[in-house]
Amino acid sequence: MRFIYMELKEKQLLRRQAYINGEWTNASNQKTYPVKNPFDRSVLTEVPDMAASDARKAVEAAHNAFAVWKKKPARERAELLRKWFLLMTEHEQDLAQILTLEQGKPLDEALGEIRYGASYIQWFAGEAMRNYGDVIQGSGPDKRILVIKQPVGVVGIITPWNFPNAMISRKLGAALAAGCTVVIKPAEATPLSALAMVWLAELAGFPPGVVNVITTSLPGPVGKELTTNELVRKLSFTGSTQVGKQLMEQCAASLKKVSLELGGNAPFIVFEDADLDAAVKGVIVSKFRNAGQTCVCANRVFVQDTVYDLFTDKLRKAVRNLKVGNGLEADVAIGPLINDKALEKVERLVGDAVKEGAGLLEGGKRHALGGCFYEPTILTRVRHTMEICHQEIFGPVAPILAFSSESEVITMANDTPYGLAAYFYSRDYARIWRISEALEFGMVGINTGMISTPVAPFGGIKESGFGREGSKYGMDDYLEIKYLNIGGVEA
Repeated sequence: MRFIYMELKEKQLLRRQAYINGEWTNASNQKTYPVKNPFDRSVLTEVPDMAASDARKAVEAAHNAFAVWKKKPARERAELLRKWFLLMTEHEQDLAQILTLEQGKPLDEALGEIRYGASYIQWFAGEAMRNYGDVIQGSGPDKRILVIKQPVGVVGIITPWNFPNAMISRKLGAALAAGCTVVIKPAEATPLSALAMVWLAELAGFPPGVVNVITTSLPGPVGKELTTNELVRKLSFTGSTQVGKQLMEQCAASLKKVSLELGGNAPFIVFEDADLDAAVKGVIVSKFRNAGQTCVCANRVFVQDTVYDLFTDKLRKAVRNLKVGNGLEADVAIGPLINDKALEKVERLVGDAVKEGAGLLEGGKRHALGGCFYEPTILTRVRHTMEICHQEIFGPVAPILAFSSESEVITMANDTPYGLAAYFYSRDYARIWRISEALEFGMVGINTGMISTPVAPFGGIKESGFGREGSKYGMDDYLEIKYLNIGGVEA
């Protein structure tokens, strides 16, 4: 697949080195590891396989840069972010190709992610100039009280492979706008998108040390350096709940601020009064985008028994139209899963459900293309006690469960330790209020399967984590509140 790089308009976007203190650099141990295309497992290139000592060097660079960056006027930080946004937009086609090659999602989806990620940089360019404090009435006639917000310091950013551009942009935009400096550890499977983004940041004019990227095939040592190094004052992580808990425990020794966007088990509820055609489109968008490898995708589809058969028939027809293949090919809707481990997990969950009595309405096995491809699948006769209803599937599989009443479906929907996203379709305005308030999730999509936008707070509750990304709330986790009590004011 090396010939694909000849198609890049800007070949400098393909980076083979990490980025520390404004310099492109190799690992101190001179080790590298291969980045593979999940479509055919071919080696795209190699990147530095860095150790904890490299991460420590990056943290120190970020710490030194913080002393200057935090004092930059907000307007200057905003202008750099704006330039970066424009560069990401200018090179969006190349960035999308790189993303598809290392992650596998269809090119149209990759382009959508690039635009989505860039929109966070654009948003926080504006928010940088709206970091307002407060003036509070004094406690006495000689007192004045002020509240100011200041950047927390060096931020460690650890991101997953399923959205290698957007997961970084959401965190990085807010951190830089707030006046923080960052050390990024992208997922070991998808470092190329991060490196391409940072090359554009360098082009935009960000000073050395403000943005640093560490690549590694063994995330443990580098992650531990970010969680235990006392120069790092905040950690922002997107990934599994299990790893999030480990990172939070490691951060406890130095009481770092922590933002966690963790696992999900999203219910997608279709009531009998719903627009069924719209609900089918919502399931396709929510469940099958990125081959089901999203933290907010529909994991359990609940359909009211009175419309169950009609809905599943409509969904089956829609799923049959989903083209599976190489993400660089035209009209492909479903790409490969990220690796063999992911494929085996999906295969195991589907097999267990069928063994327990679920019916295969569509798909249900590895795709004829081989590799890491799995057929878009619909399971019927699913019971809530099945394992597939309590695991994050992370694959193109839609388990369909029947329900009869609001109380029944709310009980099942909330029966999970996770609380990231939920969806439901209804045209009854009173029901919309009741269900929205009853669902125990941080985000609720009502008559839509797409909820992500930079203007709204993205995040979950319960074991799906805490902290919010995007919106006017997105900078809060990167700021410290300081209270100033001024005495001796009265004449």
